[in-house]
Order: sequence, then structure tokens, then C-alpha cells
Amino acid sequence: MKKQALLQPLKMGSLTLKNRVVMAPMTRSRANNTENVPTSEFHGLYYEQRASAGLIISEGSQVSKQAVGYIHTPGIYSEAQVEGWKKVTKRVHDAGGKIFIQLWHVGRISHPDFHNGTLPVSASAINPNSKSFTPQGFKDTVTPKAMTLEEIKSTVQDFKNAAKNAMDAGFDGVELHSSNGYLFHQFFSATTNVRTDAYGGNIENRTRFLFEVLDALKEVMPMNRVGIRLNPSAHNIFGITVDEQTIPTFDYIVNKVNEYDLAYLHLSEPFTDVSDEPLAIQEVAKRYRPMYKGTLMINSNFDQEKGNKIIEDGDADLVAFGKLFISNPDLVERFSKGKPLAPWDTETFYTTGTKGYTDYPKVNED
Repeated sequence: MKKQALLQPLKMGSLTLKNRVVMAPMTRSRANNTENVPTSEFHGLYYEQRASAGLIISEGSQVSKQAVGYIHTPGIYSEAQVEGWKKVTKRVHDAGGKIFIQLWHVGRISHPDFHNGTLPVSASAINPNSKSFTPQGFKDTVTPKAMTLEEIKSTVQDFKNAAKNAMDAGFDGVELHSSNGYLFHQFFSATTNVRTDAYGGNIENRTRFLFEVLDALKEVMPMNRVGIRLNPSAHNIFGITVDEQTIPTFDYIVNKVNEYDLAYLHLSEPFTDVSDEPLAIQEVAKRYRPMYKGTLMINSNFDQEKGNKIIEDGDADLVAFGKLFISNPDLVERFSKGKPLAPWDTETFYTTGTKGYTDYPKVNED
């Protein structure tokens, strides 16, 4: 069999990854306990089963109580959560894997049900007209509260504390979820940020929050253990639409993160068909590979063939796979041996229990 680019090792900052197959961050809603604590028997087993990936990026984990917007998602702000994650990272490391945690604040993609009746927060008071997955099922989002300057400062501190907690919990690094219409993205977009202070208006102001968080993280961990995720072509999803400022904004972000010596930049190809949208980037990796000087990770609907090709073509260094990893815990081995892939069950993506979570079998070794 031809030598596969996906299966070659990669030096990423101070870490060496055994292959270039990354498990993408995916919400699975299994932290169904009062304190949103990850557990060894659920999260630990789930990630351990997938430890042959070059890198695992955990599901998004809220950096504070205010950051939550989906039912049964784990956090990384309390002592109990840190203790729970310690058991998870140990299982992954004992199985020879490496794992980053995705730090998450959903901003306006939330509901008052999560906040004792108070409004979720965002860059500006604009309703995303989306849905929030609450304990009572999916509910329409509401108009959020625009964050005060003090709330922005305290949220920067929340991310810093969460990063320190992640290091204490044994993670190999963290990923900032600055993508998919969540809080950072809400600051980036001129269609969701109409502020007139230092966090709104021009591109430098709209991206200020992200870089303040990166600067805060420098104080508690090495920058080469920090990744960020961006979705430059998100359009008509997550309450985000592209406009004339979209491409210049992401060009500015990508150029500026070159100054930070990050572990990686994690980009998404378009989630929807944007071929008729002139203000959207059609091929994200091809645009940003020449611009970004560090390790570039790409995702969105890649299979084995496409993953190998994008690395061979020099447009990315790592490929993140999502749903394929749900139903194929041994995805790397299947790629290596040319084995068929198992289908996933969408009905169990966000349920509780082991069904559709830790019960997908590995391929028969013979």
C-alpha cells in the first residue's frame, strides 16, 4: 500500500504527533450530572478508545457557568471538573495518546434557562435567531445582553483560569473555540458586533478580545501548547453571515497569530455551499496556507483520500475528522489497513448513556 501522508509523524511545537489524523472536537452531551463533570467511565473510555489519533481535541468545555449553551456539556472551571478531567487525560496518556481541551464560551447561542432566567451575553444585543439545546429541548434563542467592558475583562480571566485548570488536569494543550458563531466569532463579525467602544468598529477592535485572551494565556502556559479554531466562511449558520469585512477580518487574524508561535491554526472549509457567495472564501486551506507560517489543521467533511491529498498538496499539515471518529474509534488503524469504515448513528450524537458513544466496536484484527 502507498505510504500515506496522514500516517506520517509531525513535530508540532514541543510535541511530536505519531500521525496527522486528528480527532475533531465534538459535543456529545454525556456530562449529565449536576456539576457538568466529565467521568472516567464515560469520557475517559470514549477518548481512550480513540487514542491512536495523532491528537485528540476534546469536546467544547465551558470556561464558566455563563459560557454554557448546550445541555450536559462538561466544564473546566470548577475543582470537581478538573479532577474529572484528570482521570480522562490519564486514560488517554496511558493509551499512548495526546489530548488538547477545547475552551468554549457560546455567548448568545444560549438561553435564559441556563442562567437562572438572566440573558446570555454577546458582543452586541442582536438575536442570532437560532436554537439552544436546553434541558427542556431545543428552544429559540433570545436577544442577548451586550457585554460591559468589565464583563469582557472578567471573561478574559475566565479563559486564563480555564487554561490553567487544563494544564493542572494533565491536558497537552488547549484550543480556543473562536469559531462557529460562538462568542469570539460574535466579536469578529460586523453583522453581530455593532459596538462603538474599543471592541467594535474596525477590524483591530473587533478582534481585540481574541488577542487579549491569547496574551492572558501566555501567563499560565506556553503558546506552543495553544491552538485556535476559525471558520472564515461560516454563512447563514450559527447566526453568522459573511459581509465585505469578513475576508479582511480573517486575513488580519491569521496574519497576526503568526506572532504567537501557536501549536496550530485549526481552520474549517465551508460548512455550506458558498459557491454563489462572492464575499465568502471558497477554499479556506488554499487561501491561508501561504499566509500562516505555523502548523495548519483543516477540517470539514474530509475522508481518507481527501485527507491524504490535502497534505500531499502542501495545503495543510493535519486533518481533523469528526463523525468518522464517532463510529470508528480505531480510525487510524482502519486507514492503515485499508479496512471499511462503520456508519454513525445520528440519533445518539447528543443522548446520554453508552449507546452510540463507547459501544462502537473496533475492526476485527484478522
